[in-house]
Amino acid sequence: MIQAKEKIKAFLWEKIKESYPVSWNDLQLSSPPHISMGDLCFTFPFKLGRTIKKNPRQLAEEIAKKLTDFEEINKVEIAGPGYINLFLNRERFFLGQLRTLDHSQLTPEEKKIIVEHTNINPNKAAHIGHLRNACLGDTLVRCLRYKGEKVEVQNYIDDTGVQVVDVVFGFMELEKKSLEDLEKIPGKFDYYCWDLYTRVSSYLNAHPEAQPRKAEILKKIEHNEPPEADYAHYISRRILRAHLATMKRLGITYDVLPCESSILTLKFWEKAFHLLKERGGLIYVTEGPNQGCWVMRLEEDQEKEKIIVRSDGTVTYVGKDIAYQLWKFGLLERDFYYEPFEQENDHIIWITTSQPKGWSVTFGQGSKVYNVIDVRQSYLQKIVTQGLKILGYHEQANKSIHFSYEMVALSPKSLRELGYEVSNEEKDKSFYEVSGRKGLGVKADDLLDQLESKALAEVEKRNPDLPLEEKLTIARQIACGAIRYFMLRFARNSLLIFDFDEALNFEGETGPYLQYTGVRLNSIFRKLEEREGLGEAKLAQWIKSDHLPLAILSEKEKDDFWELIIYASQYEEIILESIYTLEFAHLAKFAFNLCQKINGYYHLYSILNEKNLELKKIRILTVAYVLAILKKLLGLMGIPLPEKM
Repeated sequence: MIQAKEKIKAFLWEKIKESYPVSWNDLQLSSPPHISMGDLCFTFPFKLGRTIKKNPRQLAEEIAKKLTDFEEINKVEIAGPGYINLFLNRERFFLGQLRTLDHSQLTPEEKKIIVEHTNINPNKAAHIGHLRNACLGDTLVRCLRYKGEKVEVQNYIDDTGVQVVDVVFGFMELEKKSLEDLEKIPGKFDYYCWDLYTRVSSYLNAHPEAQPRKAEILKKIEHNEPPEADYAHYISRRILRAHLATMKRLGITYDVLPCESSILTLKFWEKAFHLLKERGGLIYVTEGPNQGCWVMRLEEDQEKEKIIVRSDGTVTYVGKDIAYQLWKFGLLERDFYYEPFEQENDHIIWITTSQPKGWSVTFGQGSKVYNVIDVRQSYLQKIVTQGLKILGYHEQANKSIHFSYEMVALSPKSLRELGYEVSNEEKDKSFYEVSGRKGLGVKADDLLDQLESKALAEVEKRNPDLPLEEKLTIARQIACGAIRYFMLRFARNSLLIFDFDEALNFEGETGPYLQYTGVRLNSIFRKLEEREGLGEAKLAQWIKSDHLPLAILSEKEKDDFWELIIYASQYEEIILESIYTLEFAHLAKFAFNLCQKINGYYHLYSILNEKNLELKKIRILTVAYVLAILKKLLGLMGIPLPEKM
């Protein structure tokens, strides 16, 4: 549809630009309230009428005459006080859409985009809340790449932060384990650390006298001093591998893993600190509660201060993040060293290091940056942006985008299914929040295991004769589709309450419903090839033809066919809208509505049993068009399409 709109606008622009005071941007095309009123609509005669003091309807009638000889348009009508309604040449439009399916009509706008997402503290297993971050971030990456943008995916590893410090404290002080002991811990190390982290939190609350030792561990880790730094390195790297394995189950991967330890060791923060002090962006406090700290005065309230460097000399999270953000934009005039961390087929995931490793790769230097971080971090993200502005990087500050989202909770039923007990004080709650520090929450792998188990039961019921390995593959694909769609379907700033039955429903607004629709449509073409030898070569031949006899359709089928085609053809506009608003609920809803429409069409109009060959040809091309778009949408949302369901 984007290409059709641009053609119409270009044609009209050439006809009227010398006669009327209009700009290219004035020629926006919208959709009439109902398809019976037209396929597209110009509304600019209203604005033009006000400019030149002329009746908008009269202007619309004059301008409409310029479009009567355009071959892409079948009819032009003037409606109301000045609307120009356009009826497209259906045959030309549909064949044109079929021919351009393999080529995106979108154009890149940036030199390079960096998307930072997931960012799980490497101190324990990933939980359900982290999945929302990763699914949103990965969908943004996929959409940007479809748009033609060069995208680099970063997953920041806070391997020197207080959460890692807590686990180091737990191993060294509570369990008295050596590094060799850690290496001998069998099974899921991230699960072990999950429980240890909770115990440490309780211990530190009950024993405030232990806080100086925790502070000492933090300082030693930040200064890369053994043995504390060695513990932090081992723990964070082993848990990081577990996180990557969890995300791989959802088809999510990364290009580079920038580590906080590298930022500190390579003196990124010292460089940023020097620049901020030079510009007067940091103030040393000599009295009051923040005495001895370096703070940044808030842009909107100069009376308030945010600590950037603590009185003991350690740097807060936001301070390191300012340095990291400067590096992302290529403004720090220094780079990390890199080494391979994991390889997935031909794709290498790189990790930063403070020592040269002989690899000639480089990252960063983006022209636009998206930071996918939950809404609770909005204040800190504003501080990071303020740091860029203080240094005079206003363009980069404007292109530093906080992609925020709300937290994830669980329904009481889902919590019970995962074997979690709810206290009497909380038993009447409608949902339960996740808190890793309190040990309340559902590990991401447990959630995916449960989804796969439930999906497998459904697959076995529907396809009992399939080999077990094939059943397991399909169950994994359904579980992936269920979780990814559920994480996208709600507005990002709305609380998400996860429920197994809702996510896995094959007939609701779910990932499995989309997958099932795709499987059914695929089966049509499989049967056509088996029964009639009608394969991709024949379809390609039909698409290249100059004529499609839409006139043979009944009046009702004409309307149903056209409504479906017009709706489906908006997919690239929905992709753009989702990117610009960062609301991928639009993409999810569009895919769901498209599935409903094609299922309705398929029920009404037979394909496999249709005797009229011309009629059958039109219906086959219609389904082929929608299926191709559905596959694109599933790919953008990271939802796999199983062979069977």
